[in-house]
Amino acid sequence: MPEGHTIHRLAADYEAGFGGERTRVSSPQGKFADAAALLDGTELTTADAHGKHLFLGFRAADWIHIHLGLFGKVNFGGAPAPPPTDTVRLRLANTTAYVDLRGPTTCALITDDEKRAIHDRLGPDPLRPDADPATAYHRIVRSRTTIAALLMDQKIIAGVGNVYRAEVLFRHGIDPYRAGKDITPAEWDAIWADLVALMREGVRHNRIDTVRPEHTPEAMGRPPRVDDHGGEVYVYRRATLPCHICGGEIRTAGLAARNLFWCPDCQRR
Repeated sequence: MPEGHTIHRLAADYEAGFGGERTRVSSPQGKFADAAALLDGTELTTADAHGKHLFLGFRAADWIHIHLGLFGKVNFGGAPAPPPTDTVRLRLANTTAYVDLRGPTTCALITDDEKRAIHDRLGPDPLRPDADPATAYHRIVRSRTTIAALLMDQKIIAGVGNVYRAEVLFRHGIDPYRAGKDITPAEWDAIWADLVALMREGVRHNRIDTVRPEHTPEAMGRPPRVDDHGGEVYVYRRATLPCHICGGEIRTAGLAARNLFWCPDCQRR
């Protein structure tokens, strides 16, 4: 499932390619056809992201709410647009570009009030200017749940997924099984600031890189990472491999239906 930086990047790409122009809106698959017909020929006024939720704004108060889920894909291309396949849930097109959405968990036309309700149930997003990290910490410090699980709870903090969760805990030497109540204010401030910086870099480069300059392949004389997710990381999907810092074996285990990755030596309890 895409992490929050990907959704913010998509919001920027949608707005750059289609913002301020009348847009052809269609649903070749047919599942969004009625809503697409209502929006067809109107102007895309803005694009917004909160966590893993994308919102495309049309007219005064119409929003397309998109959640990619595990299988959603977005593909941009230049005009003229090729004939769409019957798997395209939503196509936007203008005189210079098109973008196709396939396989999302959610693609629905919603109102301002419905959009506000989605924001209200989400935690602060490190990439949003209105985010209040104190709100997240207030919930974390009152919980006996592991910090690894809390970081993945979108009601507590929005946009953090499995990669950022594993990497930020490693970067701060925090055992993923520590309870939220044992995270100090200073630790939380450092975690939040790091997430803001890392996720902004993710938006900028459209990939996740979390290793510090002294641990890059060039600096360490090691081969670069080869992985579908791309980017240089410390522990994510590196189970049984040696830690870049201590040389110990990276561990993995299941936690809340996701794979957790950590270094027991660098992240001691």
